[in-house]
Amino acid sequence: MLRLDYLSCVLTVASTILVGRRCWEGWALAGVNSVLMCVIGLRTAQLGLIPANVFCMVVSAINLRSWRRI
Repeated sequence: MLRLDYLSCVLTVASTILVGRRCWEGWALAGVNSVLMCVIGLRTAQLGLIPANVFCMVVSAINLRSWRRI
C-alpha cells in the first residue's frame, strides 16, 4: 500500500532541490505536494492541514509569478 506521508516527504525534498536549482518543475511538484497534503488531512481528519496548504498554494503561486519575471 502506498504511504502518502512518505510520498509527501519525497516530493518536499525533490521540489526544494529543484526550486533551489531554479527549475520550474520544482514549483509543480510543490503544488502536487500541497494537494497531497490536503488529501492526507482529509483522510486522517487533521483538517487544519487543508487551510494551511491552500494558503501555501496561494503563496507559491504568487512567488512563482514573481520568480518567472526575474
